[in-house]
Amino acid sequence: MLVFPPVRWYKTGNRPTYDMTTQRSAPVNLNLFRIHFPVGAVTSIAHRVSGVLLFLSIPLLIYLLELSLQGPAGFAVAADYLQTLWIRLGSVPIAWSLFHHLLSGIRHLLLDIETGLELRQARLTAWLVNLLGLLLALAYLWWIV
Repeated sequence: MLVFPPVRWYKTGNRPTYDMTTQRSAPVNLNLFRIHFPVGAVTSIAHRVSGVLLFLSIPLLIYLLELSLQGPAGFAVAADYLQTLWIRLGSVPIAWSLFHHLLSGIRHLLLDIETGLELRQARLTAWLVNLLGLLLALAYLWWIV
């Protein structure tokens, strides 16, 4: 007898099911704020988030570059955009993502050449990347205000 879909595709615990109406055992009320991630995991997740922010900021940055390269009038318009409060405040997360992604990327390159693989050094460099990224973003905020 041919059963579609195959039994091995849907499992509930150790019992195979033949339909999708059976409830699978899954975590209930998973509270992510109660889970304590190690600092290396936080750094890795922040590295991915900063990469996404950098990717999403590319259209805005290309638009501003194109506008500024149109001539003196376009440069003045781009400079006026960059002087608004919302653009200044919006540039702070972009600056953080740039700083954090750069520092975390350097950390990953050092780990690839087997520098800082010991647990204590890995935690120290993770803390250093997180703190330096935040401090550089705060310095950028102080510089633009």
